[in-house]
Amino acid sequence: MPRSRPAALVLLIDAIDEAYNRPSWHGTNLRGSIRGVTAAKAARRPRPGRHNIWEEVVHAAYWKYVITRRLTGGKRGSFPLPGSDWFRRPVKTTERAWREDVALLDRMHAVLRRTIAALPAGRLGRRGKRGRATAAFMIRGIAAHDLYHAGQIQLIKKLVG
Repeated sequence: MPRSRPAALVLLIDAIDEAYNRPSWHGTNLRGSIRGVTAAKAARRPRPGRHNIWEEVVHAAYWKYVITRRLTGGKRGSFPLPGSDWFRRPVKTTERAWREDVALLDRMHAVLRRTIAALPAGRLGRRGKRGRATAAFMIRGIAAHDLYHAGQIQLIKKLVG
């Protein structure tokens, strides 16, 4: 018989899903913000030196990885791309390269979601190894992070035409 999830865990999973790819009342979520975006549009910068949509997507994938790693105690340096935080994109402006980075974002969300779903209820209020933040705090934060970058992408789309 499957174990039922604590209400707090259900709410946190709902929050990350609504911020990422599930219907929500607030408008466009992160995945919705890139729906229909081509590689060429994802690569355009609103101004020189500013981040483009593509970089926003890979940055969001990276932070999903970071929170997963913090929740599991995983080792640093295991993100599929070399570097950290902001990744210069595109390397190649092709639809295939764009789809691969969007797929990376999807994979990092799926891994994060599975990690959260597997957390014991008592773990939500405990601080991690670094002692700064509880698991619940980090999970709420990554949901907010997705929504923040969804808004950034919406603005970039308007700026680049």
